[in-house]
Amino acid sequence: MNTSNKVVAWNPLREIDEAQNRLSRFFLGGFPHRMSSSEIPSLAVADWSPEVDISEDDHGYLLKADLPEMKKDDVKVTVEDGVLSVSGERKTEKEDLKKKFHRIERCYGTFRRSFTLPKDADSTKVTAEFRDGVLKVHLPTTTKARVKALEVKVQ
Repeated sequence: MNTSNKVVAWNPLREIDEAQNRLSRFFLGGFPHRMSSSEIPSLAVADWSPEVDISEDDHGYLLKADLPEMKKDDVKVTVEDGVLSVSGERKTEKEDLKKKFHRIERCYGTFRRSFTLPKDADSTKVTAEFRDGVLKVHLPTTTKARVKALEVKVQ
């Protein structure tokens, strides 16, 4: 590609916007994924973080995660020790020598989002569905009375 003949107009507002986007990705999306082969995988930080909405109605909680261009098999939902985790990987497009990219802003790679379950969520009846690039995780609420903290006398 010959770049010697390209003239790009300087736009200070574009530079501010790009700097703001980089800072947002840094603080909201986690640190870049840099892990050597000797590091423990559980210490790896996600490459990106999908947007989620969490709502509640009379039947329970609903978590919706935007996972465009992903397949159901690339997403994993787990519940362990009162924590709901959604993880997966959005794969990059195969390199096509006929394409010339001018800008790549979408994030690819692994992700992991974890949420502490509310006390009234029934973690034994969690269900999930994936359709049209949206993951929906349903967490029904339980009517079981929670045991309040008890003071134990030390003898």
